Formats: sequence, C-alpha cells, structure tokens
Amino acid sequence: QVQLVESGGGLVQTGGSLRLSCGAAAGSLSWINAMGWYRQVPGKQRELVATISSGGSTNYADSVKGRFAISRDNVKKMVYLQMNSLKPEDTAVYYCKMAGLLSDYWGQGTQVTVSS
Repeated sequence: QVQLVESGGGLVQTGGSLRLSCGAAAGSLSWINAMGWYRQVPGKQRELVATISSGGSTNYADSVKGRFAISRDNVKKMVYLQMNSLKPEDTAVYYCKMAGLLSDYWGQGTQVTVSS
C-alpha cells in the first residue's frame, strides 16, 4: 500500500515563502504520470493548485500563477511546491497527488497558515 507524505507546511507571515515536499513514506511507486498539489479549506471543495506532467509540463491555478512553482524529481519520485509571496487566502491544508498506472495516490495533507 503506497502512502504519500507531505512536509514543509507551517505558519508564515504575509509575503513569506514555504517549500512543500511530497514522497512515498511506504510502499513502492512504480510508474508515475502526473503529480500535483491541491488545497482545501474547511467548508469548501478541494481545489487544484498546480500539476506537472511526466514530461515536465506545468499547470497552475490563476490565483497562484507567478507566485508558486511546482517541480518534480523522477528518480526520487518526489514532487515539490515552492510558494512565494504568500497571502492569507493561501491558508489551507495542502495535499499532494500522484497518478500511477492503475491508481491515484494522495497524501494526508500539511497545514499552511499565512498570517496577515
């Protein structure tokens, strides 16, 4: 059973930066297609933040374009999210997702809180 784990969340002031990381804590990831980051606040649906394909093509939510950058390490099977110029509205639980050959895998989430 593959288990993904995120790290790097925390409390930061407006304008600050954080770098999230995600990899497999248990199980073995074979072939991974797209990787991505999503976020969710209480009472709202989980929303896409950024995705990156196996070839490195990226896609961002309009709200984070120019501030966030997603990257991946295909050897380590890790995905990262560099978050700069953070705003209070970025406060959420951030989840990573990896699309495998037969299944999608999710992490348990990491809290990001941006104080004003």
